[in-house]
Formats: sequence, C-alpha cells, structure tokens
Amino acid sequence: MATLSEIQALLGEPRFNWVDPAPWIELERELGTEFPADFREIVNAYGSIEINGQLYLKHPASHLLHDLGRTIKEGLELWRDEDMAEFLPGPVGGAPGELVPVATATTGEAIFLRVPDDASSPWRVLVQEFDSPAWTLYEMTFGEWLLAYLKGRDVTLCSRNFAPDGPFFAFLP
Repeated sequence: MATLSEIQALLGEPRFNWVDPAPWIELERELGTEFPADFREIVNAYGSIEINGQLYLKHPASHLLHDLGRTIKEGLELWRDEDMAEFLPGPVGGAPGELVPVATATTGEAIFLRVPDDASSPWRVLVQEFDSPAWTLYEMTFGEWLLAYLKGRDVTLCSRNFAPDGPFFAFLP
C-alpha cells in the first residue's frame, strides 16, 4: 500500500494536517460506511486541494467552502439519476459493492471509491470519464492510485500534460 511519505516525496509537504476525527465520523455515519485509512490520511494531511491544476480532493470539514460531504451528496444525487446510472458498473452509495464519488477532475473524470464486498476485501478506485460511457476499475487502493497519478502513469488522468515540472498542489479557495 502506498504511504503518505511516498506521496509527500512527489507532491510536497502537506500544510493542512487535520487531526479532529469528528467530520469523518459524521460523514461516515451519514453514508453508512467507513472510508479507507489511506484516503483519510491523505485528505487529512492535504485538506481540500487541486492537484496539478486538474484533480480536486476535498476534506470533510463542513466549514470549508469545498468539503467532501457536499461533493459526495451532490455526486450521489447526480449518479442516481437513471440517465447517469447507466454509465457506471453498479449503483452509488455506501453499501458493500457500491461506489462513493470522492473526487473530480477538470478534464471531466469522476473518481469513486468502491466499497469492499466484505471487511477482508480492499477498497478499489473507479474512474468514470464524463465525455464517454467509459469507466475503469483500478485494482489498487486510493493511495496507490494517487501515487500512480503523481508519477504520471496512465490511470485515466495524465499528470504529464498538467505538471511537466513535477506534481504540485494548491489549496482550494
């Protein structure tokens, strides 16, 4: 599993460093599932950010202008619409096997975490491309997926086009 230190080595030192679990507890209670530890660790370290001018990650602290809870609620509403649901391999939500929309990209992708079917199974990442009915399920954790993205690997989002001098991030306003 990718570690925060590997991500920091590429993306730079985080400056958010959130420690209060309350926003996560509230969001997980609403959704009915607990987020994977690596996702929480990364988001707690960096907060609500834009990576490479392309990928938006958001923290669940509701006092932030760009918060994960709002992103998920809006995503669930969008992807539950019958016209959109056909573009995913399964339903959205917090139950086992369902998809949780956790990030977006300026290039039109939606990034989901797939809730494991059981406690011993790992979380996976699914990327759906808005400009086509295509989606890809990555057999990797969120940390592994983000690390691959930061290294410029083809995980649907190509960082080489957006960060020729290396990965970078900026806080969302």
